[in-house]
Amino acid sequence: MGKIIVITGAGDGLGRALSRRFAKDGDTVILLGRTFSKVEAVADEIGEGHLALECDVADPQSVRDAFKAIGQRYPRIDVLINNAAVYEPFTLAEVTDAQIASQININLAGPIYCAREALPLLRGGGHLINVTSESGPLKMPMLWLYAATKSALEYMSDSWARELESDGVRVTNVQAGMMMDETKTGSNWPAEVSMRFAVENAKVGINLRERPISHYNSAASVFRAILDAPADLHMQSVALRGTRKG
Repeated sequence: MGKIIVITGAGDGLGRALSRRFAKDGDTVILLGRTFSKVEAVADEIGEGHLALECDVADPQSVRDAFKAIGQRYPRIDVLINNAAVYEPFTLAEVTDAQIASQININLAGPIYCAREALPLLRGGGHLINVTSESGPLKMPMLWLYAATKSALEYMSDSWARELESDGVRVTNVQAGMMMDETKTGSNWPAEVSMRFAVENAKVGINLRERPISHYNSAASVFRAILDAPADLHMQSVALRGTRKG
């Protein structure tokens, strides 16, 4: 029997790839995203039986409304994947109030809001997955706030795994490396920002042009394996890194 899987940030990137993969495998996918037209388009693409909902994970009321709608349709869910996130490089001297609020609210508060509201639906065998980033251990220049939010999420994942064990909820942290697909050929950052980001990383030995990049679909295969792990096996932390073929 297929699983009922909730994915945040499901309208693009990894979230879209996960939605496509799980729908193909026969699971029921609930797609959450700030821009309803994006998640609706993915839901239409993957076929009937799936649900697209507008949800701004940075807004606790929006999250409450989304999970209320989910709970009215499904008495329980099997999986929540906290995937939604934003990242943008900047220095301390130039970071704006809006950039600070956006990254903290979406990347850090968002997973808390979603996990809290999903918990009643996950108890008794559910699985919570938090997507984090290799930027934390790499300590990439100009990504310090993004990396900090993801590192904090990893800490919370470990704490939640212990806290929720008695509720029958498994918690897995997936630390993702660079990945993309045919629809994503670069960032949307201003050219000057992208150039400075590359230069600053090169100064500490991180050559962005030479770092291997994996495909979203490859990552989706790993998520499939995590979700299908036997009940007596807990993958608490998984790190994904691209490799050079051949």
